[in-house]
Amino acid sequence: GSGLPGKIINELAKYLPSEVLLSPMGVENQRLRTHLQQRKVLAEPLDIASFASEPCLQEVLRQFGDDCDLAEEPLALRALGATLAYLRQAQKSERCSIRGVELYSERQFMRIDASSRRNLEICETMRAREKRGSLLWVLDKTKSAMGKRLLRSWLERPLTHLPRITRRQGAVQQLLEQTDLRLDLQEQLARLHDLERLMSRVVYQTANARELRAVAASLALLPQIKALLARVGQSEYLRQLHGEIDALEDVRALLEGTLTEEPPFSVREGGMIRDGYLPELDELRAIERDGKGYLARIQAQEQERTGIKKLKVSYNRVFGYYIEVSNSYKELVPQEYIRKQTLSNCERYITQELKALESKVLGAGERIVKLEYEIFTQLREALAGEYPRVRRGAAAAATLDVLCALAEAAQQNGYCCPELMPGDGIEIVEGRHPVVEKMLNGSTPFVPNDTLLTPAGCRCMVITGPNMAGKSTYMRQVALITLMAQVGSFVPAKHACVGLVDAIYTRVGASDDLASGQSTFMVEMSEVAQILQNATPKSLLIFDEIGRGTSTFDGMSIARAVLEHAAGKHLGAKTLFATHYHELTALEGAAEGVRNFAVAVKKRGDDITFLRRIVPGAADGSYGVEVAKLAGVPATVIQRAKMILKELETQERAKLAATGQAAVLAADESDGGFADLQAAALLDALRAIDADTLTPIEALTKLYEFVKRAREI
Repeated sequence: GSGLPGKIINELAKYLPSEVLLSPMGVENQRLRTHLQQRKVLAEPLDIASFASEPCLQEVLRQFGDDCDLAEEPLALRALGATLAYLRQAQKSERCSIRGVELYSERQFMRIDASSRRNLEICETMRAREKRGSLLWVLDKTKSAMGKRLLRSWLERPLTHLPRITRRQGAVQQLLEQTDLRLDLQEQLARLHDLERLMSRVVYQTANARELRAVAASLALLPQIKALLARVGQSEYLRQLHGEIDALEDVRALLEGTLTEEPPFSVREGGMIRDGYLPELDELRAIERDGKGYLARIQAQEQERTGIKKLKVSYNRVFGYYIEVSNSYKELVPQEYIRKQTLSNCERYITQELKALESKVLGAGERIVKLEYEIFTQLREALAGEYPRVRRGAAAAATLDVLCALAEAAQQNGYCCPELMPGDGIEIVEGRHPVVEKMLNGSTPFVPNDTLLTPAGCRCMVITGPNMAGKSTYMRQVALITLMAQVGSFVPAKHACVGLVDAIYTRVGASDDLASGQSTFMVEMSEVAQILQNATPKSLLIFDEIGRGTSTFDGMSIARAVLEHAAGKHLGAKTLFATHYHELTALEGAAEGVRNFAVAVKKRGDDITFLRRIVPGAADGSYGVEVAKLAGVPATVIQRAKMILKELETQERAKLAATGQAAVLAADESDGGFADLQAAALLDALRAIDADTLTPIEALTKLYEFVKRAREI
């Protein structure tokens, strides 16, 4: 369909893959290809035959047998089959570490489109695309590589299934209460190697002996983690994880009983297998060791027999074992020595005795290397067969790591456990922005704010106030608290009650997409269109300054229409709407569920102070010139801006007076009659006159005009 590339881009944003396999339809789609290039994702084109139903079905049956039932999902079956075939070809191996398939539906998770992920800075910042300054940065107290990956995955895919969320919450609560237990668990988790990556290498037969020792070292920690989990209290989820961790003592015993403590990096040089593992190997090693000792004995014996004190017995790959005698002792060389090589300062010889030793020792060395490699590959095969058990234990450990991290973050940052409900509405008492408060680092206290969005009462908050006063921070913090609650995390607030949200949509600021030739306004309207087409009454919408990329009246009209649609009966979603169009505050009372809020500002003369409190009511001005002054714009420019502002305001009032517009805007549409409108228009026209500049004839003309209008009222 027409919206398909957008949906695919949003799904890709959840996983941040490094490589994507594209069908011909995907290759032809310019928007998708541009997105992949911008994100530096490797796009691998496949021909249409790769997605043919029958070969794909055979690939799936070959990997999973009858365990993978995708009969009802033909497209998923074809995608999976094409992926398996590609992996087999790319890895040059018939093996694949994928042991199970879970059918994913976007309904299981909260929908967050690519633009909203960027705006909310969930896993990376918008500008520098760094982890520091993102929500992930605040919450990542994980101790293992597996935990880090899983936490990112949880944040990218918040849940919409209430029992799963409350299960996670219960585990975090338990780990928060049992601090000593959590610290003991984290100490063990910090020593875990990346079992998931290691086992993939084992299955593909690319792991070396050191990596198998790392698997053994990690498996040695599982019984300790399991024993610690036995001490846990009420949490059903933690008890489930306790059951899922297999101690795997048989697998560890096999690895430790086979491999040396510190095997070499290479698997083709021996030195991997323990003494005592195989009698044949021990025997060959004894021969090799004794052969070298015998070599030393031959050297001493020949030195004594020939009287050549500097005679040396050595080895190289070309000649094998040889005796080296320097030219000064050449006349003492016995007749039975066979000359093999002449060098500038010495001669090299071989003897029958050396040749016999060589075949025995070298044969042993080669046999040892070959035998060790055979034992090692059998061990690796056996470990690959245990993949499902190891994978299950690794997944349980990673989950435990994330739950411990969320408990630690909650404890360190003073988070509360949010209440979750299947109904609608968001209630937050003294909510804070999780990232901004960490970035302030105690240097400035973060000002908390309340939020109350209910279907029957305030469904839409229209927020006015100057730039830099904290409107965007406030709106983002509501979105992030909602997201964190549905991840199962505790949240930065005194109290929070969240009705499950099916999606979070944000439209924030202006950002040109010049790479695809789209203007700021076009990008903005495309994003607004996407939101209004896809949102439901259970969605949370964040609009920050929409309609600014065009003329004032155009922008204001669009902003008002969007606001009416989002808050009204067409959609009725929970909406936060920040705007500089003060005219939109007129919607309170006129549109159901719309309430005005403003950022509190303290003004003294020309100076303003942002109090960063969100209070009911509309702001009494934009304070644009004052903000420019705060930002350090030169005083001469500020003075000139004030003069221009005064002139423009006077002109605007005069224009409105002449057309009677001011009266229409000022009148209360519900009860003001036509006479009231005319009287108000006349008053505005009088106020707009600059009496000092009127000539006598102009003054007389105006007076006649006003008298005539007054008599007509």
